[in-house]
Amino acid sequence: MHINESYQPGEVVYIIIRNPHAQDVAHVQQAAVVKNPDQNGELALFIHETYFPLTEEFAVYKSAEEAEEAYQIAFGLPETEDYYG
Repeated sequence: MHINESYQPGEVVYIIIRNPHAQDVAHVQQAAVVKNPDQNGELALFIHETYFPLTEEFAVYKSAEEAEEAYQIAFGLPETEDYYG
C-alpha cells in the first residue's frame, strides 16, 4: 500500500523531525495531512507553515504515544542531569 493511501486530508499525525540547524536534536512534532498544493492528487504534511510531500522518508504515526515510543527506541531517554528543556 502506498503511504498516500493510508491517510486522509484533515488527519492529525505525529512525526519525528530533526532540527535543521542542529542535526543531533530531534523531537516529536504534530503535523496535518493535507492535499499537496504542488502535486495534484498527492498528500503532504503541513508542519511549521511548510508543506512536505507525504513520502516513505517520514516515519508517520497515528498517535503521539506511538511516536514517543519510537522516539525513545531510536534516541533513548534524555539524561536527567544534562537535560535542559
